[in-house]
Amino acid sequence: MAELNKDNKKYEERILVMNLGSTSSKIAVYDDGCEVFKDTIRHSKEELGHFDDVLEQYGFREEKVLNSLNENGISVSSLTAIVSRGGNILPCPHGAIAIDQAMIDYLTRPEDHAKHASIFGSMIAFKLHKELGIPACIYDAIGTDEKMPLARVSGMPELPHFTVGHTLNTRAMAIKCAEEKLGKSFEECTFIVAHLGGGSSIRLYKDGINIDSVNDDEGNFSCERCGRIGAKELINLCYSGKYSHKEMTKKAHGDGGMSAHLGTKDALEVEGMIANGDEYAKLVYEALAFNVAKDIGTLATVVSGKVDRIILTGGLSYSKFITEYITDKVSFIAPVEVMGGEYEMEALAAGALRVLQGKEKLQDFGEIAVAANDRISIFPGLEPGTVPTKYFE
Repeated sequence: MAELNKDNKKYEERILVMNLGSTSSKIAVYDDGCEVFKDTIRHSKEELGHFDDVLEQYGFREEKVLNSLNENGISVSSLTAIVSRGGNILPCPHGAIAIDQAMIDYLTRPEDHAKHASIFGSMIAFKLHKELGIPACIYDAIGTDEKMPLARVSGMPELPHFTVGHTLNTRAMAIKCAEEKLGKSFEECTFIVAHLGGGSSIRLYKDGINIDSVNDDEGNFSCERCGRIGAKELINLCYSGKYSHKEMTKKAHGDGGMSAHLGTKDALEVEGMIANGDEYAKLVYEALAFNVAKDIGTLATVVSGKVDRIILTGGLSYSKFITEYITDKVSFIAPVEVMGGEYEMEALAAGALRVLQGKEKLQDFGEIAVAANDRISIFPGLEPGTVPTKYFE
């Protein structure tokens, strides 16, 4: 039954969209695919500094989200569905996955020492799902993993390659580029999409599937991730006695990369340092772009250089310094599109609406776990010699 919003316009579905990141909480409300409210709640370093562990932020982040909705006249009782950017769940196909207790248990498991703030969206959505009895799902989760078998094999059987990271934004931008720039369907094109931000990842999409990738912990370094490090040197540092497991994890994922070199994760601040003649800042910033370009070139070889477009997206793609440097290095492979705007909120809302309209299947987390051949209780541990070649059916 259609309802009326504050502008007296009818809507069938009212969807709360949440995309929670490390330093901000982006929320929006869509009525039948049209945005009627949005807010970006910033979280200062001082606010977050009170929490020793990511999970400790949950109550604080939930309160901020609910207060914003209330202050802007959005009653949670008016919602018909909730969709969130997914946390780092087990390997799964793209699309919508229902949030249930098993998913929450997995996202909050103690053995995961690199929890991402995006899990809070799933936790808030599940709580509202239980209170209101409305559908709640994640869409194009961080754990989306469609890597082809050949790309999974590493030199250490216990550690096959996985895809993890920025599926939501890279896939949304690839679809947008296919439709608006090339006049084709996403499934007809081949794209290399580099998401450049606090963390970075690079994806190769062919025929609608993300067949290979360079994750932010195995390739280029970013504003706060260390990226590719020599294995022997890293092992030596881990066993040096200087750092705990938690401290080493933070050095790699949170305080690494540009932040470790220059003491800031803010690209604008770094560009200001460069403008003031800081040569070391220029070297590090250029090295960041240099390594992104190398990884784009690496993925181009997978499809023998037959790439329709290279897309640069994410917050750092607003930097003319970065995008011009990368474009100069990789434009011989394919034309480069700089798509600095993030369409993650629209992509989340559109995905949830397709599910509500019966155009897309709402996948079950438990079924995905079975298809992955990895039970929640033991993932991500792999028996020596096991190289998974299929994670979904």
